Amino acid sequence: MSEASISQKITFVARCQRIVAAPLFNQMIIGMILLNGVVVGLETSRWMVEYFDALLGGINQLVLGVFILEATVKIVAYGSRPWRYFSSGWNCFDFTIIALSLIPAAGPLATLARLVRVLRVLRLVSAFPELRVLVDTLLRSLPSMLHIALLMGIIFYIYGVAGYFLFHEVDPVHWRSLPIALLSLFRIVTFEDWTDIMYIAMEAMPWAWVYFVSFVVMGAFVMINLFIGVVLNNLEEAKLRRMDEMCLPPSQTEILRELRATQLSLVRLQKRMEATTYSPKVMGAVQ
Repeated sequence: MSEASISQKITFVARCQRIVAAPLFNQMIIGMILLNGVVVGLETSRWMVEYFDALLGGINQLVLGVFILEATVKIVAYGSRPWRYFSSGWNCFDFTIIALSLIPAAGPLATLARLVRVLRVLRLVSAFPELRVLVDTLLRSLPSMLHIALLMGIIFYIYGVAGYFLFHEVDPVHWRSLPIALLSLFRIVTFEDWTDIMYIAMEAMPWAWVYFVSFVVMGAFVMINLFIGVVLNNLEEAKLRRMDEMCLPPSQTEILRELRATQLSLVRLQKRMEATTYSPKVMGAVQ
């Protein structure tokens, strides 16, 4: 490959990198995502589909074209290592949605194609760094949440069995079997008219309030606070990781790319200076 072609390639890659890094580029993508969300909402109206079906379809194709162009520019911005685009989970998420958007909107897959249009709105998560931090926090909180959910399941099971033996004769509607008892406990822990269930039990057993109040304290207050504590702890860690990533030094590949671009720029500048120095007009002026 000649030096001129290498120079053109580096210049094109540098332009793509500047485009990706430009705030206007990200704002344009956010605007396309919002436009897609509006169009998907309008497609739920029969009147809009009847009179503006062609317009809505054209906007949908425009949005899809912009998304494909965005992915292409980002891949080209990685230069000689385009596969690094897929090293980011968010890029894989965006690329998957774009690939699914290519499903034809006619035939047996028409319903799936419409659902994919709705999923494009999820790209707002990848477009905003703050939302990415929140989603990353939730994903990293899942292992701890599973342990809390296991503990909560044990508490539900104990209270469910105890509630069956205590109240299945008094209130068979809410305690006639273990599955129904667990559903009743779920209703209690979500505070959905749980006092009605408690008052029915208290008519036969005045001390039944101890059972219900203790479960509300254990199932609602304690467990919910545990969930909140885990999420907040992981949120702080995610913010620290993001700050560390922003302060990371450039990689060796990026340094070499910048050095090569600088070297080629110096070579072009030297050739221009030599051409200017030895041109006939300059030589005649010197004589």
